[in-house]
Amino acid sequence: MVAPRDNWVVDGLGATHEFDRLHAVEHRHHHDGGGGELHARGRTIRDVADVLCAAPLDPRIVAAIRACHALGCDLRILSDANRFFIDAVLDHHGLRGYFSEVTTSLSRVDADGRLRIAPYHDFHAGTHGCCLGTCPRNMCKGQALDRIRASTAAATGGKKQRLIYLGDGRGDYCPSLRLEREDLMMPRKGFPVWNLI
Repeated sequence: MVAPRDNWVVDGLGATHEFDRLHAVEHRHHHDGGGGELHARGRTIRDVADVLCAAPLDPRIVAAIRACHALGCDLRILSDANRFFIDAVLDHHGLRGYFSEVTTSLSRVDADGRLRIAPYHDFHAGTHGCCLGTCPRNMCKGQALDRIRASTAAATGGKKQRLIYLGDGRGDYCPSLRLEREDLMMPRKGFPVWNLI
């Protein structure tokens, strides 16, 4: 499943110009607290959720998720978005219970109604150490995939599990290089990871 990027929300709330200015002037990333800027512009957490729910999702994707789950596939989400965004989309499409794990940046709504996002890898404390240059600074999906694979192996007593990885962004290139011989990578044609591969 493709989670909507921060840009979808920023664009949908009419704040693109302001976020571009902040990014250029202050070298900020949307994970640096974009919820504060949206809140200051009078946008509520409900506005953010409404934009997320308006993100186009092909009905065939929903059908594929349900079919894979019915076949017993262990579905997981690995995303450099954030938990609020992902949960909003999953809830909107009735899919939250189909995924055994969501690995992403943490998020919470504070007492003032602002969305606060904490990166998966705390880039304020230092880099996550990935040297490929394709991972966003808030998450090395390759390192996250290694953790998922290790926890899966521990839960199954070391039994090998075949991984089928679907991705579209530059950040999906790193984990694609960590897949094993029996695994599959399904890049989205015409998107950054397709071009990198």
